[in-house]
Amino acid sequence: MSHELRPRQTQPTTEPIKYGDVFPVAGDLASKPIAPKDAAAMQAAENNALGGTQKGGPAAVMSSAATKNERAGLVGHEQASDVVATDGVAISQANVAGSNVITEAVGDQVVGEYVRPPQVSITSPASALEPDAITIGEALQATAISAGNKHVDQRDAAAIQAAEMRATGVTELIPGGIAAQAQSAATTNARLISDENKTKLSDILTDAVAHLPDDKPATREDAERVIGAEIRNDPRMATYPGGVAESVAAAARLNQSTK
Repeated sequence: MSHELRPRQTQPTTEPIKYGDVFPVAGDLASKPIAPKDAAAMQAAENNALGGTQKGGPAAVMSSAATKNERAGLVGHEQASDVVATDGVAISQANVAGSNVITEAVGDQVVGEYVRPPQVSITSPASALEPDAITIGEALQATAISAGNKHVDQRDAAAIQAAEMRATGVTELIPGGIAAQAQSAATTNARLISDENKTKLSDILTDAVAHLPDDKPATREDAERVIGAEIRNDPRMATYPGGVAESVAAAARLNQSTK
């Protein structure tokens, strides 16, 4: 008498999304699943400190992860990690060299740090800026000096594309433009092993003004768009010192102060 052998059915192993999967954290926190109450706490903190949830910020990342964990049945709707329950979340702001540096933390570990221009009341439209106001193109050229030796990566490409769009009003990549060059360089650099052959910011931005079909004075709104693009494409959600976002933000501040 023969017995039919049936393959053993195994349950798929599903791991929850943990803090260490999406944030540069270590220790006990890195192994903790992101829970719904954790995300709610960070959302409340951002709303209170920043006036709303930041697009691509820690609260948005935590909310997405917590939702996926809950839908998979890996965490409960009312669940919170012991780190958040015990130590909470925190958001701090500091003025560093005229830039507003925002730091978000879970317990004592930073999950997001980024820079945005200070909130300045604009009493006149951008067109009323002084004739010698610094343009977006000029701010990009300044980046070629302040961070010219930096190898172009996806963070830079995204920021340059946002800057090009704000300067020209064109919502698509301009063939042969600085944004297209930056995107190509970022893709190529990621494949190269030797730094010697990688494209630098100075290679693309030294003559940025000449390669923009149109240009305009940098404003706070421009700076916010460029900063947002840069931090959304950085694993640490931070801007590069002296990089594209910080240069455009600096230009916007100078333009506002000299009106």
